[in-house]
Amino acid sequence: MTKKTITLTDNTNGNSTELELLEGTHGPGCISLSGLYKETGYFTYDPGYSMTGSCKSSITFINGEEGILLHRGYPIDQLAEKSSYLEVCYLLLYGALPAENEFSEFSSTIKNHTMVHENIRDFINGFRYDAHPMAMLVGTVGALSSFYHDSLDINNPKHREISAHRLIAKLPTIASYCYRHHRGLPFMYPDNNVGYVENFMQMMFAVPAQEYVHSPVAAKALEIMMILHADHEQNASTSTVRLAGSSGANPFASIAAGIASLWGPAHGGANEAVINMLEAIEQSGETIETTIARAKDKNDPFRLMGFGHRVYKNFDPRAKIIAGLCHELLADLDGDQPLFNLALELEQATLNDEYFQERKLYPNVDFYSGIILRALNIPMNMFTVMFAMARTVGWISHWMEMHNDPEYRIGRPRQIYTGHAKRDYPS
Repeated sequence: MTKKTITLTDNTNGNSTELELLEGTHGPGCISLSGLYKETGYFTYDPGYSMTGSCKSSITFINGEEGILLHRGYPIDQLAEKSSYLEVCYLLLYGALPAENEFSEFSSTIKNHTMVHENIRDFINGFRYDAHPMAMLVGTVGALSSFYHDSLDINNPKHREISAHRLIAKLPTIASYCYRHHRGLPFMYPDNNVGYVENFMQMMFAVPAQEYVHSPVAAKALEIMMILHADHEQNASTSTVRLAGSSGANPFASIAAGIASLWGPAHGGANEAVINMLEAIEQSGETIETTIARAKDKNDPFRLMGFGHRVYKNFDPRAKIIAGLCHELLADLDGDQPLFNLALELEQATLNDEYFQERKLYPNVDFYSGIILRALNIPMNMFTVMFAMARTVGWISHWMEMHNDPEYRIGRPRQIYTGHAKRDYPS
């Protein structure tokens, strides 16, 4: 295949440089800058890296203009309809949907790793009674390397795989323990006789004094929620995992770094902001019309939360799936129907408004996910923990892919220095 190049000409001296043009399966071409500094003495400036490809990946593809999200080539709506969360985990990790025997073995392996060392329970109990669940999650996941140091050789593919299985299996257990500690409830051991999602719900909400009854509709809603959040390409937290892992950090430390990044309100806290916004609208007694007017007023600091997306310039494909899920769940659980009705009215008003149409400010997945989590009786300080639990498979899949990449090297962004010029220490 003929190598494609583009020519970069320096107008200051007339020198020209050939730069290679790289193309993926889908998406726009990418200019390789690997030889730019050597050839020209310049490097690029890209705040936030929004125009920079940091790696090659075969895991997830997003076309924000057309509202497309693919995992290993499969559209997200097909996975949400036909797949289970564990099957999506297998797909992200290994690149293909599992055969029946492969899935049986994978499910069995995950179940065998759901328990955590007893000292981890003591570790979580060492946090203050009012510690934020995300603070506990970051600390506990980072501490896993001190308990499971038998498989921390990052150059050993088998060790990497065992660590991936442990993270997928143990995150629901740890997440539930963070919730239970915050609420002052006794920890529940995993039950490997039930499904992955049902097991998590049981560890979250069961009490030792009575039998826990599973809600199939609630379990289905949570499972689809987790599928929709399993991976989302090179976002802030995934890039953090890759950057931390590029130094040779162990997988538990790398995932803990991703959790810390996710904790930021601009990344993982959007669904909580939606609930706060809807509650504020409901309590204020404002109409949908006055709310929309405020959102369009440049002099009003009010913002509509859960609308628009940095990547999706069309409708978020996950939002279409999750909106229908809201109806089914709330009808079954008799959940926060007034809040959901308010959300639907707000959605319809914005979809019919030229201001939002022109700017393509459509509801995103966070607009509905908070309502579903609230209907499941999950408190808002656990919303980002739920996100982290679902996203762990995406993070560890990218971490594993990075270690199989022959071009992988430690991350080292450049900077434009704007401080003082060289100066002498005063006499």
